[in-house]
Amino acid sequence: MTIQTRRERERAERERLIVTAARELAEAEGWDAVTTRRLAAEIEYSQPVLYSHFKGKDAIMAAVAVQGCADLAAELRAARTAAGGIRESLAAVAQTYTSFAQRRPALYDAMFTHLVDLPFATEEAPAPLWDAFGELLLAVEPIAAEGDDPGLLTETFWACLHGLATLTRSGRLPEGAHESRLALLVGHFAG
Repeated sequence: MTIQTRRERERAERERLIVTAARELAEAEGWDAVTTRRLAAEIEYSQPVLYSHFKGKDAIMAAVAVQGCADLAAELRAARTAAGGIRESLAAVAQTYTSFAQRRPALYDAMFTHLVDLPFATEEAPAPLWDAFGELLLAVEPIAAEGDDPGLLTETFWACLHGLATLTRSGRLPEGAHESRLALLVGHFAG
């Protein structure tokens, strides 16, 4: 192994350590607790080391969001492919999406609530963002009627899921009716 290869591997490992520490700290105490000073202490590196990897907290949060999209895409794919039919696939994806938001609130906020410097819905968007959207698209596309734009239909379905997840988590919608809301959404989308 060359010195350059070793340094690249060590740099990638430090970057993973920073992102993991930020994610864990945010899940435990919220994003307000995530500061470069606190992260530096958590990972036992100096703040300049953090800044050699990321411009600041916003860049770290963007890296967490990308990682979260990869996780979400994997969970959606597993749910979609395990389902037995078109309607079941849509229902499984809806349940998995809202469950992800409920189980990982700080991660979900980094991905879809906080303003992060990530290009969404553009060619420059990182692959994990496209992968997560692609899993939603694969579940929605089979229900698209002739003349529907599957991308727009998927964006609308995603917006509904995001709204349900966000409003339920904030207590604005009662938790007890969550499953009924998902069933209504899937029923109206799947026809």
